Amino acid sequence: MGALHEGHLSLIRKSKKQNKITVCSIFVNPIQFNSQEDFDKYPNTLEQDLALLETEGCDLVFVPSSSEMYPTKPSTKFDFGALEHVMEGAFRPGHFNGVAIVVSKLFNIVRPTVAYFGQKDLQQTLVVKQLVADLGFQLILDIVETAREKDGLAMSSRNIRLQPSLREEAPLVYAELLKAKNKLLKGETIEMVSILAKHSINAIKNVKIEYFEIADAATLQPIKNNFKGEVAICVAAFFGTVRLIDNLIFTKNA
Repeated sequence: MGALHEGHLSLIRKSKKQNKITVCSIFVNPIQFNSQEDFDKYPNTLEQDLALLETEGCDLVFVPSSSEMYPTKPSTKFDFGALEHVMEGAFRPGHFNGVAIVVSKLFNIVRPTVAYFGQKDLQQTLVVKQLVADLGFQLILDIVETAREKDGLAMSSRNIRLQPSLREEAPLVYAELLKAKNKLLKGETIEMVSILAKHSINAIKNVKIEYFEIADAATLQPIKNNFKGEVAICVAAFFGTVRLIDNLIFTKNA
């Protein structure tokens, strides 16, 4: 959705290595926002974005207008089952319906053989995976590891809206994800790890946690202490008025 950073560019570079032609779409999708204020404040740096993409050797850039993407108001409704009722789905009702509509349109317009998404938006990648399977899109999904700043903060277009003091505090959330992972691997209970992590994050000045969940990485459904497999620790928090998300995936064998 624009305001490109190193995380986005890593997707471009991977595509360039693996494909003959690389296409990037830039479109701030209005129907996936739950707040008009959030939509209005979403960063718009198109000229800078285009310059970055040219430097990276991106072959084509698709920059449609809202009227081109939505000549009429969409009425299609997607239902992603249990995946839609946790985390982002629970706190942003209708968000993934907007994502599914715009992604479907972009897939139909561009007709990619491979589509690259970042792991930072973990739940979105699972929604798109289900969308591709359910609608039979003939493409491969490639999920690329979250790109981070040197201090651990997940790269996000919204980071540029952080006030300096909040930018300094923001990496503490990722530090809590790492602590939670280590505690779980040592055998501490999911409930206690969650309680302590939430308390630590809420203790950060001007930060309010929205959710902190420990779940099955494949479904994002709650897990029990004896769970074995891929675990996802997911968090969403407000830094002042800026909402950021992050996650950490690891394997738990015992």
